[in-house]
Amino acid sequence: MLLPVMAFDRFVAICKPLRYTLIMNHQVCTQMVITIWIIGFFHALLHSIMTSRLNFCGSSHIHHFFCDVKPLLELACGNIELNQWLLSNVTGTVAMGPFFLTLLSYFYIIFYLFFKTHSCSMFHKALSTCASHFMVVVLFYAPVVFTYIHPASGSSMDQDWIIAIMYSVVTPVLNPLIYTLRNKAVKGALRRVIGRRL
Repeated sequence: MLLPVMAFDRFVAICKPLRYTLIMNHQVCTQMVITIWIIGFFHALLHSIMTSRLNFCGSSHIHHFFCDVKPLLELACGNIELNQWLLSNVTGTVAMGPFFLTLLSYFYIIFYLFFKTHSCSMFHKALSTCASHFMVVVLFYAPVVFTYIHPASGSSMDQDWIIAIMYSVVTPVLNPLIYTLRNKAVKGALRRVIGRRL
């Protein structure tokens, strides 16, 4: 949910730079954060309530490295169609809605840069500002799409396990690296370290 907010922030910074402080004021930022927390809370609550109503029998070993809804449904006895429908459709909407809002922000940024500005340096600067965020968007959404959007019957739990590692371990580890590589001091230090080894 934070990714479209960050994309909107970049849209305002690039396309409306003189009105940035007016548009992205403290009240708007607070409202966006509260909205994200409320949506996340009720989404988690929905799955918690629906999963708590299931009966579990047999093995209590979850073939996963953390307790996620999808592998937990594999252990349930009885009818889990409603839970799977909620997992696919509600989680798909909660994941893909922000993804499309992020793409919409980037579409407007690119449209603005192509048709409103005629400066190559501004175009390059804007794209370099957006590149790190867009890389994080791709790293986060690609595994999420494979985990929650594809049908449950055609997937193996090992494949889901590897994809879950991507979005829960690899992406958060790469986030600081991606965002700090834009910092001039970090770039200079990296060049010095690489220069010494060569």
